[in-house]
Amino acid sequence: MASGAAALGLLFTGLSPPAHADVTTNIASACAGLTEFTFPATTIASASTVPNGTLSHRGKPIAQHCLVTGRMNERVSAVDGEEYAISFEMRLPTDWSGQYLYQGNGGLNGFVTTALGTAGGSESALQMGMAVISSDSGHTSSQNPTFGLDPQARLDYGYQATGTLTPMAKALIDTAYGSEPEFSYMAGSSNGGRHTMVAASRYADDYDGFLAVAPSFHRPQAAIAQLWGAQQWNTVTTNKNLDSAFTSEERVLVAEAILEQCDALDGLADGMVFASANCQEMFNVAHHVPMCASDRDGTCLTSEQQRVITDVFDGATTSDGSAIYSSFPYDPGLVSESWASWQFKAPVTRDSVVLGYIYSSPPYAPAMSSLGQFVLTLDIDEANESIYATSERYAQSAVGFMVPPDLTYQDLKASGGKMMVLHGASDGVFSMEDTSSWYRNLQAAHGGNAADFVRYYEIPGMAHTRGGPATDQHDSLTALINWVEKNEQPEALNAWVNPANKALPADWSTNRTRPLCAYPEIAFYTAGDPERAASFKCRVSERSEILNARVAATDGQPGSAALTLTILFLVIPGISTVAYMWKRRKHS
Repeated sequence: MASGAAALGLLFTGLSPPAHADVTTNIASACAGLTEFTFPATTIASASTVPNGTLSHRGKPIAQHCLVTGRMNERVSAVDGEEYAISFEMRLPTDWSGQYLYQGNGGLNGFVTTALGTAGGSESALQMGMAVISSDSGHTSSQNPTFGLDPQARLDYGYQATGTLTPMAKALIDTAYGSEPEFSYMAGSSNGGRHTMVAASRYADDYDGFLAVAPSFHRPQAAIAQLWGAQQWNTVTTNKNLDSAFTSEERVLVAEAILEQCDALDGLADGMVFASANCQEMFNVAHHVPMCASDRDGTCLTSEQQRVITDVFDGATTSDGSAIYSSFPYDPGLVSESWASWQFKAPVTRDSVVLGYIYSSPPYAPAMSSLGQFVLTLDIDEANESIYATSERYAQSAVGFMVPPDLTYQDLKASGGKMMVLHGASDGVFSMEDTSSWYRNLQAAHGGNAADFVRYYEIPGMAHTRGGPATDQHDSLTALINWVEKNEQPEALNAWVNPANKALPADWSTNRTRPLCAYPEIAFYTAGDPERAASFKCRVSERSEILNARVAATDGQPGSAALTLTILFLVIPGISTVAYMWKRRKHS
């Protein structure tokens, strides 16, 4: 039986746990024999039984299961002389549900993350009785980031490791249990969310359901935006550290100004901005945050800071003003350390090398000892061109091997598959506005009926994949399974706080729950206990209706400036608001 917030989630959404006849096998005694499993280009390294309680998730023990480890496609690169392979682990429950899940992992990969089968704050697929596979995507951690010099390693990291492992995983399940999985799923967050969205485009026939949290589906473009952002922050630093450009005290100042303008737009001042699209209309840094009359002291921003913050949130551009990636939503979750880390540290420690070795063609290959200089002196126009470039050695561009080839998901729809996507408003590296823009275009491409096979949910306050002042735990995997297997469409997900989350405000209840409404609906407070999800109802905000109408009128394509302005003038009062949205239009 589900307990606590998870049980409330099942009641709130009207879902019940997926019903499967558990397949209790003799896998506990047969586990060691799986070292004899054979599949082309595959070597099994070990197979052993993991006792009950060795692993846990959300404080609950994970039952006994069989752990199989191995490698596929072992080779020596003709480019850099390195030994490469796709290493994996697969965990096979003693009491198998008949389901299989491919776990997409985050970051640069390079190591085999424990195959729990989670995505952001979701449930554990392994805990639910599903067989789960996890991999390093074709390289080791010691090969990060220089594996990008090898063309095949780039492709494995981008998408091919998924295509290679999937048939092997299903064959291993067949060997272990005597039948292939009845239903197959894929889930992941961050780069794992990107893997999931790519697989939904490239391998739709191999899986029944996909769950992507904070997906980096435009990862190369986001990397350029990160480096551009670092250059902007650097113009207002007070020392050698980028975080001096926008200190924690100043971020609290801005967050409070956002809350003052936007907190009650959803009917309740509770420290959460559900009406995010409306908030972008209401809030303006220059108008709502005090300007310093003298020195910076945490109670004001200089005019230069106001300009830089506005530019960064409006989104990176090339020298001619063309958008590189996306705008970002103003959200009070920018107070989180996660947001600051992605904005001020990651450009030097992460984005510099993913662009320098993996996304650029030919690779910049910057010296590891001078990454800061590389970031701050990089020609952004040239870097932006490099992610679309190919060469004789690198036949696919970074955009080609990292981005889903069809973001309208025609094959997914044709296959009958389902996908759920979740994104946090205060993600400091991958913009929720990019994801909402994609979903509006998806709706337009399918005549407004994309919700029949793809659902999208926004999480106010949530940082990258989890954390921040947010209800960042959710019953999304259960909802996906019930959608796929019972045709129970997931309207609203129940979400709750993680009491161990250090970013939770002191005045929040550690039992706070909220509904995550299927986009474009948002949660509006109606009546009752403000800490309970049942006190909220989902409905479409005025701003969401405008955005959907605009995209539908342009067939999901950017442009049609005259129509955009006409809609804005008719519906949104105030010339200043129209001017502000015109500035942000190119990112929507």
